[in-house]
Amino acid sequence: MGRLIRRVNELRRPLLQVALDFISINDALRIIKKLRGLDVDIYEVGTPLIKSEGVRAVSIVRELVDEAVVLADMKTADVGALEVRLAAENGADAVSVLASADDEVIISALNEGKSLDVDVVVDTIGKVDVVKGVSNLVGLGVQVVNVHLAIDVQLRSGRTVNDILDIIKYLRSMYRDIIISASGGVKPHHVRDLVRGGVNIVVMGSAITKASDPAKVVKEVLKDLSNL
Repeated sequence: MGRLIRRVNELRRPLLQVALDFISINDALRIIKKLRGLDVDIYEVGTPLIKSEGVRAVSIVRELVDEAVVLADMKTADVGALEVRLAAENGADAVSVLASADDEVIISALNEGKSLDVDVVVDTIGKVDVVKGVSNLVGLGVQVVNVHLAIDVQLRSGRTVNDILDIIKYLRSMYRDIIISASGGVKPHHVRDLVRGGVNIVVMGSAITKASDPAKVVKEVLKDLSNL
């Protein structure tokens, strides 16, 4: 059990994860500076940022966010143990692995995460049958699942977070003990429905990072999360 799972268990309230989906580390640092002093639970070093700046971006964010959990959104598809270890060596508390990866990859990541006290978050992006996929993941020992609606899917199909609410509700009814995060176009007005549907971690990116006043948005979301 790593810091992410411990934080969920200790706080006993929904957490806020801010996704730093930039291609420039300077843009990420600008947002972190604006949110300094606020109780952001998790900072996600986004996949575009890791691909653009390298895994060093994880270590830079780690140095600046105090006690917040740092998640490296590696979206690992192979060499699970290697990528978990690489992220951990750069200060990550949690690492994302694709649900569509082979079982052996996920098991490898889980085992390495356990040895390093790093949590593995399995991302359902691209998974056609999420419910069936999660059933398999639980069997493998996965404890944290990210139900993720891809940006391209949102843009091309018009689907929104509301379209994955039924999936989240069903998963919560079937698996009381897993930690569920939700991401992909999440906006402040989605927060209440997501939490009532069973989400433990609300992941927000552009709704915060592209806002004229990111700190104001975070304060409002944290207030909602505290009152739910």
